[in-house]
Amino acid sequence: MEIERKWLVNGWPKGLRPEHIYTMEQGYLALRPTTVRIRREAERGGTTAYILCFKSKGGLVREEIELPIDETLFERLRALIGLPLIRKERRDYLLPDGQTLEVNEVDAGAPGSFFYAEVEFPTVKAVDAWSPKAAGLAAYLANEVTEKQDVSMGAYWERTRYDVQ
Repeated sequence: MEIERKWLVNGWPKGLRPEHIYTMEQGYLALRPTTVRIRREAERGGTTAYILCFKSKGGLVREEIELPIDETLFERLRALIGLPLIRKERRDYLLPDGQTLEVNEVDAGAPGSFFYAEVEFPTVKAVDAWSPKAAGLAAYLANEVTEKQDVSMGAYWERTRYDVQ
């Protein structure tokens, strides 16, 4: 189960140092009724992971199953998709309250490039107890889009890859 809030943001957060930086590529094999995607994520100075992910519909709470795959299967699935993958840079920031703020820059330099941020939670009760203001991020996290399906990465894929073919 994945429980997370999501915001559209302007750039990287000021005054925070990233704990981890990843470069990622992801593409979609299916968007409905279940999202099926592949992702390569390489941590700067660390390892590279290849992931096959299944996600149910939903906003704040949704089922998510992530399975590690090898590079060969990733490349076979990439070829099957046959479209340019989405490129992302993700920076993880540890907040004073112990939460992690994940900030992503999507398709840097391309038309429609944007930033979004996420915070994952263990329970819905933890979501209710957390506020951007208390974390000192009220202005940065002002545009919440958690329940807006048209700003999901799958919707972005459809607009920028699938719909243009």
